[in-house]
Amino acid sequence: MRLLIGNHIGGALESLRGNRMRTGLTVLGVTIGIASITVILSLSGGAAKIITDQVSELGGSIAVVRPKAPGDGTQLRNITTSLAGVQATSSLSEQDMHDIANLPNVAAVAPIMMLGGGVSAGDRSVEDVSLVATTPNLAKISNIPMGEGQFIDSVTNKDTAVIGAQLSVNLFGTEQSIGRTFRTHGTTYTVIGILDHLNNPINYNNIDFDRAAIISLESGKAFNNGTAQIQQINIKANDAKNLDGVIREADKVLAVNHNAEKDYLLLSGDTLADPSNELFSAVAATLTTVAAISLVVGGIGIMNIMLVGVSERTREIGIRKALGASNAHITWQFLIESLVMSLAGGALGYVAGYLLAFVVARLFLTFDPLFSWQIALATVGTSLVVGLVFGLYPALRAARKDPIEALRQYH
Repeated sequence: MRLLIGNHIGGALESLRGNRMRTGLTVLGVTIGIASITVILSLSGGAAKIITDQVSELGGSIAVVRPKAPGDGTQLRNITTSLAGVQATSSLSEQDMHDIANLPNVAAVAPIMMLGGGVSAGDRSVEDVSLVATTPNLAKISNIPMGEGQFIDSVTNKDTAVIGAQLSVNLFGTEQSIGRTFRTHGTTYTVIGILDHLNNPINYNNIDFDRAAIISLESGKAFNNGTAQIQQINIKANDAKNLDGVIREADKVLAVNHNAEKDYLLLSGDTLADPSNELFSAVAATLTTVAAISLVVGGIGIMNIMLVGVSERTREIGIRKALGASNAHITWQFLIESLVMSLAGGALGYVAGYLLAFVVARLFLTFDPLFSWQIALATVGTSLVVGLVFGLYPALRAARKDPIEALRQYH
């Protein structure tokens, strides 16, 4: 059996080499489809991995509380989508923040209150800026590096702000903007600090700090009638080994404050990336479905060339059957030709897909594609399925040919 399969593979390669142009164009169709899928899966996987890596870099001692819809297991809203000047209803409160901060083994707690809208300075304005109202602990918990100046603290003036390096360039035309002022929501703020370049818009805070303006929580509350609409509470345990205990105690406190209504999420470790991963997975699934159309086209190309091959080799099929070849032998002969083309296209597509993914990542993104055995398995498996599905009908058609009628063919 092994020798027979080897002969079939050798015969398939010989047959395909005899029609190099036709074979190459057929393989190209599969290559394009597999390359598209590889690009989508590797880039979406790389984006999803960023948040998990960030949590690991912070020592595994970070947890966050986010609101969710009552009775729903999903996040109520992405905190980056707040409307300009209007806060979405959130189940989290300052009381929650203070109670968690007083728990044993809690090193720091920081709220995040998001205010959308634009900022302006002189004749320049920047729309859709992430205006973050928080406390000094945010820099400590999230390891936000300062480029110049200082982060907000308990003694800085209420109308002061820290801005991202890119926002400084967009708003003032320079990163040297300490002491300059900008306006937002009718209030003037003085810049006391510039964040260092992070170049990482994807993070567990869902904030692009390079383009953000950070103000005190008290300033943020002033825009909302003195009430804090908190979209996230960051918690840092004093040690990673104490994080599970902190989460349990925080859950008890929140349950009491929320009258046992589970309208919040407590996330840590890998689960911290779940909301973003769900988004990336949904986008990847949609794009993969679109890319699969090109695979169908490639599969139809395989079926077409196989049917042409069956027609051209009818006499050969008759001779093989006359010499004792069974229907199974003929089926495998043509099916292996289909599999060789699809697997060749899969291998080329996998390599081409990663090359394209790296080019896209270097030119337009801030992260590298993800290498994983799951992606390799997906491409190989998809190639096999395409070869089997679209090669089976021509192979069965060849096997069912009557040997006497086939021998009457002269070409």
